[in-house]
Amino acid sequence: MANAAFYTLGCKVNQTETAALQNLFGEAGYETVPFEETADVYVINTCTVTHLSDRKSRQMIRRARRTNPDAVIVVTGCYAQVSADDIMEIPEVDLVIGTHSRHRLPELVQEAKKGRLNCVAPWEEKQGFEAMPASQSGERTRAFLKVQEGCRQFCSYCIVPYARGPLHSRPPEDAAAEAERLAEQGFSEMVLSGVHLGSYGEDLPGELALSDLIRELVTIEKIRRIRISSIEPTEITPDLIEVLLDYPKVCRHLHIPLQSGDDHVLRRMNRKYDSAEFLQLIRWLRAQIPEMAITTDVMVGFPGETDSQFERTLEVVRKCGFSRIHVFKYSPRSGTPAAKFDEQISPQVKEERSRRLIDLGEELAGTFRRRFIGETVEVLFEESAGEGQITGLTEHYVRVTAEAPQAMLGQIVKVDILSELKDGLLGKVSK
Repeated sequence: MANAAFYTLGCKVNQTETAALQNLFGEAGYETVPFEETADVYVINTCTVTHLSDRKSRQMIRRARRTNPDAVIVVTGCYAQVSADDIMEIPEVDLVIGTHSRHRLPELVQEAKKGRLNCVAPWEEKQGFEAMPASQSGERTRAFLKVQEGCRQFCSYCIVPYARGPLHSRPPEDAAAEAERLAEQGFSEMVLSGVHLGSYGEDLPGELALSDLIRELVTIEKIRRIRISSIEPTEITPDLIEVLLDYPKVCRHLHIPLQSGDDHVLRRMNRKYDSAEFLQLIRWLRAQIPEMAITTDVMVGFPGETDSQFERTLEVVRKCGFSRIHVFKYSPRSGTPAAKFDEQISPQVKEERSRRLIDLGEELAGTFRRRFIGETVEVLFEESAGEGQITGLTEHYVRVTAEAPQAMLGQIVKVDILSELKDGLLGKVSK
């Protein structure tokens, strides 16, 4: 049997798509093996959000070729979509395909054995949602369910709309069928993913919204949890919050990108809100659901960002009381407006601001998770933590470790929280 190895960079959408590609190759007779092992085909699913992700993609391409000089090396994903010609200049690459038409990959691999191929088509040619059944790997705990792709935000720093194209939503009946299939396989939690998830349904007939899809998914009995991945602040509606309030299956956790707490920077980023509106949203959410976990993305070193503007970001972040912060250093992306802006920030300043924001994020994360000490929470155990312990996540995306048998992996279990760990909590399985 031929075998294939996969490496994924970037977001949850990429993780979902890699799972689908594994399933696709499996149906074509390939066995999936770890990327570090010798394989007949290596598939690198790339990200291009930063220059570091581009560099990592190139490193993995060369690593694959060193592992097996005779393998077919496939490069797909966002970096492939926007920089196909550059990737084809890498001699180790045999086949490049972008962010659509990937259902033909096993067939194209056979063609690539005869000669190198660039199969990237303009994203304007993409027709509808690219539905490929996902074969999720690892412990059967959380499954990523892609329900939307494409973006029309066009933030000035972001290359993703050019890599992913216009909005396409997965028809709700297809999403529900895929979710039911994954639940039958034993996955307890569905993570709804999309490039611009809050826009779900805008391209479908009947004025559907993300809340409508969730109402359908909660009826699937074997699904124990539904988690909403990243969603824009402008797309959090009263109806969506009503879903969180009405259905205990929906995790009390939202990832809402802030990006900056300074209004001038937000305007230059082409974000659709100001800091006052963002703070008002957070206060409203906490008024509706006091225990809501809110995580975020923040970018440092955007062109022209002054010390005082960065200080305002720190102030807004502290007022929001996020439970986790993902910090990005701005990286110029060729083809985006911000790449041409004056006053690019030095790497040293970006590093110093990043460190300060990470430190604040760790402080806020500790404050948030300590509220659960002495409480009983439900934990979906995902993996071994060594020495008779296993670890998993609460609905609030807080990691909990407890002494428990491996048989509890994949189960949602009540746990009494005893104390704090460095990056999470220590608990004891309730009797």
